[in-house]
Amino acid sequence: MNKPLLIEIGVEELPAIPFLKELPNIEKKWATILEKNRLLCDFDFFYTPRRLVLWHREFQVKQEDSVEEMFGAPVKIAFKDGEATPAALGFAKKCGVSVDELERKDQGRGEVLYYKKEVSGIEAKDLLNDMVNEFISSLDFGKSMRWASRTDSFIRPIRSLAILLGEEVVEAELFGVKSSNFSFAHRMVSYEPFTYDFAGDYFCKLDKNGVILYPDERRKRILEQMKEIEASNGVKIDIDEELLEEVVAITEYPTALIGKFDEEFLELPEEVIVTSMKEHQRYFAVYKDGELTNNFIVVSNSKTEDFSHIIAGNEKVLRPRLADGMFFWKNDIANGLSNEGLKKLTFVEGLGSMYEKCEREAKIATFLAEKLGEDKELVQKAVMLSKADLMSEMVFEFTELQGLMGYYYAKIAGEKEEIYTALKEQYLPDGEDSDLPSTTFSSIVALSYKLDNLMGLFSVGKIPSGSKDPFGLRRAAAGIVKIAIEHKLAIDLEEIIDALASNYKGLEKTKLVEFFNERLFKIFDVNPSVLKAVLGSEESDIFKISQKLCALNPIVLSDNFKEYSATFKRVANIIKDLDINSELAVNVELFEDKEEKELYEAFNSVTSKEYLSYEDELDALFALKPQLDNFFDNVFVNHEDENIKANRKNIIGKVYQAFKEIADIKEITI
Repeated sequence: MNKPLLIEIGVEELPAIPFLKELPNIEKKWATILEKNRLLCDFDFFYTPRRLVLWHREFQVKQEDSVEEMFGAPVKIAFKDGEATPAALGFAKKCGVSVDELERKDQGRGEVLYYKKEVSGIEAKDLLNDMVNEFISSLDFGKSMRWASRTDSFIRPIRSLAILLGEEVVEAELFGVKSSNFSFAHRMVSYEPFTYDFAGDYFCKLDKNGVILYPDERRKRILEQMKEIEASNGVKIDIDEELLEEVVAITEYPTALIGKFDEEFLELPEEVIVTSMKEHQRYFAVYKDGELTNNFIVVSNSKTEDFSHIIAGNEKVLRPRLADGMFFWKNDIANGLSNEGLKKLTFVEGLGSMYEKCEREAKIATFLAEKLGEDKELVQKAVMLSKADLMSEMVFEFTELQGLMGYYYAKIAGEKEEIYTALKEQYLPDGEDSDLPSTTFSSIVALSYKLDNLMGLFSVGKIPSGSKDPFGLRRAAAGIVKIAIEHKLAIDLEEIIDALASNYKGLEKTKLVEFFNERLFKIFDVNPSVLKAVLGSEESDIFKISQKLCALNPIVLSDNFKEYSATFKRVANIIKDLDINSELAVNVELFEDKEEKELYEAFNSVTSKEYLSYEDELDALFALKPQLDNFFDNVFVNHEDENIKANRKNIIGKVYQAFKEIADIKEITI
């Protein structure tokens, strides 16, 4: 028999950001509890800032009856001379029966003691209290609080609990709050609770009392209102998705409103205004003809007919925020962009100050500039200025604007475009779908930052482990790869480490290279054995690794690669005892069979040419398959004459060496 089940947990206003981080896990956690209690069914989860709701249209009022099978010791151990041993007695006690009631069952390895019992399903209402308490305990919001005299904690105080199975209020208690059939209206409708008799009554009364329970409906309402504002004002609202989800989470009856701030504040950089409005006030920015306007959108949680006082209040609150920004902006411009203060700002224990970090980055940048043909002195200047905005008042207030404020201050100070652009782009890429630095010059500054992080933090033992990566070193490694590929830069990690390791005492090259190569397996979407084969060529230039992968992977994915694979596995097997890194000499005077000559001539023809790409070179090498097959079919490699035997192995070895310049083919598995 099924009945509807409604669970509402009433709370004080939930903080949006920690709640939204846990939101993707909430339904999974409740489903796990349902399954564990043999009550799994379809359900919906809804939320407002003051309630968490689990709604089940059809819920089993009782667990299904089940059969429990229990297996004990082998019969030959359970009985000796017809008498029950402790093994039999213990199993009978565990099953709650006498030894005589036990059965025997053959599981293929002889008979064992066996007992089967019917287990009656438990009434759901007898389980729900523990289930709800387990559910709430499983939620992880990062921080929690205690209230009143309680010793347990939750993200916010629990104020009400309802577990309604059909029309019955299930007896339960959560954080000292007993289950009942009342809930709370929107605060601007009433502070008094309202009661309801069944689920339909609950949903209806919530709606009448100014609460839009369904987050999808609140989101739809906000977006529709924003479209109306855009149409009536001829503007475009920047709908920040993260901010939208936040305002959905903190409102029960949202209303989008347009407000205005003084035009004089438009002198500030756009990012300062947008960040101030978003971070401090949860306002959306408004544009017209691609330009930021002095308007903003606030999503009110009020239920009223007159919003004028709400708009005026938000305008009043925003003004001092922007005034602070203007004060910081003018002060920073007056003070100029200086890195002297970085000498007193610690980077990481064991790695000195931020100024010393910039000095290390400058050495990396100089090395890269020489290699990539950029102006060394200009690159050094950019790097030494790159962290100077950390000392600005604006970045102290808005840390997320670091780099960007350096761009503005350097531009105002009359620095060259290469420098101020590099300052803005030094942390790129900063996310999965992030932009990349726009030029080689900017790329060098960004690479220097990431490479110093890797070498510096590895040198003091700050190495990522498991899922922990507090310094974002995995992201730094991925960023280096993306930049190298995008700009076709010859970035050779091993070469860089060898050249600059003296600046990093305690740096173990092997550990860092292994870590970096492990990241490649996450970054490149190819068969892992293909990447392993390319790394087997001892290539450490990131761009060349990507080129080799792009050339080899389509061949491995082709329909006829199995045929190629069989041939080249024979190549690998024949030369397994050769020192493949040595100079392999071939004496044509020792050829006895025409197939030897044909293969060697074809090989020389292939390797004597210059190729524009790895694709062309691989196509030419794989085209040796017919000559190799003929060689294997008609030439006896293990000749009784050791010189001829070695000569024949060397022919195959040279073919293998040619492939190994691109990839170690024996590593490829399909």
